[in-house]
Amino acid sequence: MKLRRGIFRDREFHFLVQDSSAQKSTEPCYHGRVSKTALCDHNGGTTLTDILQQRIFKIIAAAALALTVSLTLFATRPAAAQTLDALYSFTGAADGGDPFPALIRDSAGNLYGTTDYAGTSFAGVVFKVSRTGKETVLYNFTGGADGQYPYAPVVRDAAGNLYGTTQYGGTAGLGVVFKLSVKGKETVLHSFTGGADGALPYGGLFRDAVGNLYGTTESGGTSNVGVVFKISKTGKERVLHTFTGATNDGSEPASASFYMDAKGNLYSVTSHGGTSGEGVLYKLTPKGKLTVLHSFTAGTTDGCYPYGTPAVDAHGNMYGGTGGCGASNLGVVWKVSKNGTETILHNFAGAADGQSPLAGVILDAAGNVYGTTNTGGASGFGTAFEVDKNGKFILLHDFTGGTDGKYLYGGLILDPKGRIYGTTINGGTGGYGTVWRITK
Repeated sequence: MKLRRGIFRDREFHFLVQDSSAQKSTEPCYHGRVSKTALCDHNGGTTLTDILQQRIFKIIAAAALALTVSLTLFATRPAAAQTLDALYSFTGAADGGDPFPALIRDSAGNLYGTTDYAGTSFAGVVFKVSRTGKETVLYNFTGGADGQYPYAPVVRDAAGNLYGTTQYGGTAGLGVVFKLSVKGKETVLHSFTGGADGALPYGGLFRDAVGNLYGTTESGGTSNVGVVFKISKTGKERVLHTFTGATNDGSEPASASFYMDAKGNLYSVTSHGGTSGEGVLYKLTPKGKLTVLHSFTAGTTDGCYPYGTPAVDAHGNMYGGTGGCGASNLGVVWKVSKNGTETILHNFAGAADGQSPLAGVILDAAGNVYGTTNTGGASGFGTAFEVDKNGKFILLHDFTGGTDGKYLYGGLILDPKGRIYGTTINGGTGGYGTVWRITK
């Protein structure tokens, strides 16, 4: 049996879970985090999950009875006439493996992203997938000063340079912000120290019109529950806000970037903090004043543990998902109006529609909402869904765990023709995740 690196990480402690190829796990496979080992099956990845899955583990266990009821009450709705094409399947070797984040797309139709595993140093890669499905590794992380385990998506400037974060690596081993030139040269813009500047940047970056970068760390800061940072064009980092976890603040921003309005205000979510400790939607002014727009209360009437970047419509309404809570304790899709009123657009039930959406949602020009769930669906491997402008839920694809892939953590993107692109962290012909496209 081959040993590979992996860890199942809770926010208070670390522990290892082992599994042999004779006992296949039905949980998502996940590599990375620290230099420890865990057993891995031939389908790719260790039988482990990351911080987001662990945080909702107790919720899912507590929801077992509700899920049983949902299986009785709901039949899995067939998806409308749409086609999923697996554009590329990762092998977990030099090409990378476990592509957690959302993709970005250039004007020629090329897709860019990162994998949290594999590559020449098994520390992750930055990749490009062409319109014809050819993958090119643009950069191999070494796990040293250049960074290790990129978890978040990249952003791209007009010249084609890419910018992103790694969870670990750097001079202190606590993550970096990097720039990758069109020629493949990597430059570390900031290496986190774990002090006031933050540590463990799980979320992606937002790049403004003049080239400043904005992001978050999940840990570090004076209260050790994360910060919002800005990196100037010259590479200077400035902390815009230090989270405290108080009732009027957030805690532990994970897997989220920002929406910026015309005045330079930033909007995002934290997975914890707020009045109930279950996460917040917040606004941060250019001067660093944070306002909680909604504090998630959990229970059956609200969600808990919001992840992903909020989507915003033309009227200023914001949309997103939570990893847990709601009517079946399996997560929700939410809308918060400009005046702060929350509406639950959908409560996930499990087998019928999916469970635990761990990424943000996106909107099309008509106001329809698109997203993914990490697990659930008929096979338990996750779903892609739409909630139309009238509130109707539409199952776009129920992942089977075969060539289409399994387990979705990243968000979605749309091309000008309305086709939807995303990733799975496992499955596919290579076993280590897929890049896929849905044509409606």
